[in-house]
Amino acid sequence: MKRLLFLAAGVAAALCACSSSNIETTLQEAFGVNKRASAPVFLGAHTVSAAEICFQFSLPVALVSARFSPDMDVESVVEGTDVVIAVSGGAAAGEQVTADIIVEDEYKNTLHVLTSFRTRNDRIPSFVITEIRTETSKPKGEFVELKMSSDGNLGALRMFVATNGADAPTFEFEPVEVKKGEYVVIHLRTYEDGSINEDGTDVSAASATDAQPTARDFWLPGAVERLRKTDAVFFLDQDDAVLDAVLFSADGAWGSKTYSSDIAKAARLLGERGAWTAPSGEAPAGGIPAPEDAFSSANTTATRTICRRETAADTNTAADWYITVSSGATPGKPNNTGVYTPK
Repeated sequence: MKRLLFLAAGVAAALCACSSSNIETTLQEAFGVNKRASAPVFLGAHTVSAAEICFQFSLPVALVSARFSPDMDVESVVEGTDVVIAVSGGAAAGEQVTADIIVEDEYKNTLHVLTSFRTRNDRIPSFVITEIRTETSKPKGEFVELKMSSDGNLGALRMFVATNGADAPTFEFEPVEVKKGEYVVIHLRTYEDGSINEDGTDVSAASATDAQPTARDFWLPGAVERLRKTDAVFFLDQDDAVLDAVLFSADGAWGSKTYSSDIAKAARLLGERGAWTAPSGEAPAGGIPAPEDAFSSANTTATRTICRRETAADTNTAADWYITVSSGATPGKPNNTGVYTPK
């Protein structure tokens, strides 16, 4: 007991002689606490290649154990602040995988991480957005249509809709093989039975309104609004490269106060990456597209959709687009070439 009292008295005296910045160090030395007793922090995971996953931490760590679902075998490990695990087997390209790993730092502080990621897909096809419906008339919902320019696999391809959140994908594809010339339609609402995701070989499985037996249809669950007349739609690969985009405005502005900041953020992203330019084809003023650089969606309705000029070159400008005639929407089929003319 006397020894503890002497120790406490000694620590108190030392603390009185220390500045506040040195108190933590004095306590650590007095009680034998490691100077870096805080555990590492997990910062995120991403695929490096088809066979390598990188797990990032705030401090250098060593791998204690790793399990994956679907099962994958660990072939090798590189440790440090970036723990790179080489794996083999078990998951398709672009498939979502759950990782359950335990790491420890040099002081034996451990961290248990349960996270998910998508395996690397190096076969994402080239494609263009070809048609967008911005309004709904039940049972016809908003949709985004793509046309494949090459064969490939859609796994891990992400679709963003600015007003639905510019930082999180509205839709992410599971692995599915597609062919050049194939149309893919992402329906943003589900109203009916028969709204089946056609991620297999049968592209005629869906029977809901707007599904085509020759196109591949995907449906977002629920009937909530996920797309507006003033918006930005864009697709990113696993390296965050913009593969195609459309920017449109109904009133020459970035919409209501609720969504304007998200659309402006998306416009900046598309401008900085050259995915949308001014109508002249030149970089917009300041490199950031303004509302007047967007395609005008003022005259769209549930049957008058935003359509790409499918036989023209892609210029990443509003000139690539037109509003089709009333009752001219063609989800899953070549666009109606009739152009709506306001009366």
